Amino acid sequence: MKNDNIKNQYRVNEQIRVREVRIVGDSGSTVVPTRQALDMARDQGVDLVEISPNANPPVCRLIDYSKFLYQQKKRAKEIKAKQVKVEVKEIRFGPQTDEHDYNFKLKHAKEFLEEGNKVRAYVFFRGRSILFKEQGEVLLLRFANDLEEYGRVEHLPSLEGKKMFLYLTPKKAGVAKKSQQALDREKKANEQKAAPQTLVKENEEDKMELPANGGLFANAKMSDSAKEKIKKIKD
Repeated sequence: MKNDNIKNQYRVNEQIRVREVRIVGDSGSTVVPTRQALDMARDQGVDLVEISPNANPPVCRLIDYSKFLYQQKKRAKEIKAKQVKVEVKEIRFGPQTDEHDYNFKLKHAKEFLEEGNKVRAYVFFRGRSILFKEQGEVLLLRFANDLEEYGRVEHLPSLEGKKMFLYLTPKKAGVAKKSQQALDREKKANEQKAAPQTLVKENEEDKMELPANGGLFANAKMSDSAKEKIKKIKD
């Protein structure tokens, strides 16, 4: 279907029914009657292809139409390959998420942001767990702080029904996602390289510092109460 769209985008040979056209090539351009341009194409064993129909007169090239279509398809494929599709990835927490689950989801959020995707993290309050909404807010603020290197806060935690949402946007442009085999090889190499230097840091995950001005929360307004909640995490 996409190939047909490219093919139908251009008029060729007798489909071009204007009085005159501008022929462009390596040697420059010239305006000639359309009938003469068709004769030139036949003499050279190529096609008359209209590449700019809205110009006055329309711009055409003398080129093999099959070769021209191949070049257009190849160019469109290259442009698509360079584009990074931005998606919104969701991370779900409970109000009393344990440390192992928290670190597991933190790892995935880093990967999402590194790929150029946005992250929407939320705490789901089921039944009477809504009583722990303040605990859920602190959890999301800690989550944002731990991702400071990878993303910026787009929207501070806010309660919508039974869910409290936090929105993060990537700091850097995304890169093409690597295959799982490549990721496994990199992980193994990094583990071998870092093994002799590994240090155990106790209770570090329970500490966090209030970000400096212009840091993590540069694009979001933080209330005094939110600042106080971040400070409590340190105690």
